[in-house]
Amino acid sequence: MPARLAQITGADVILLAVVETVAGNALAQGADAGALVHQQADFRAILDEGHQRLSAMGLAPELRMDFGDPVAKIKGAAAETGADLVVVGHHRQGVWTRWLNRSVAAELSDALGCSLLLAQKRVEDSELFHDG
Repeated sequence: MPARLAQITGADVILLAVVETVAGNALAQGADAGALVHQQADFRAILDEGHQRLSAMGLAPELRMDFGDPVAKIKGAAAETGADLVVVGHHRQGVWTRWLNRSVAAELSDALGCSLLLAQKRVEDSELFHDG
């Protein structure tokens, strides 16, 4: 679990959410300005939840939201901060969705100048904050 790794190593943590605004992808998904605003609100809620959970673990995450190509934005943030490790959250997708969409994780593995960790398991608070 990446948050525990940050605790152990004393690493700085940046939570970055990238709202993808690539024209081709937006058109393919039928996105409009309203959908973009809704997606931004969803990402803000995810960032806020992450901040709350990480703060409860004694970490002080920096929150960032950006717009554009996720690979370019994540690569830029990693370079800007001198990151040693980038952790990317992932959720399982069906075969058709996976086939139709690009793999940000695969592109990042080629683009980043540091290590990449793909995390897909959600850890419940009871597993993070137990006594003993």
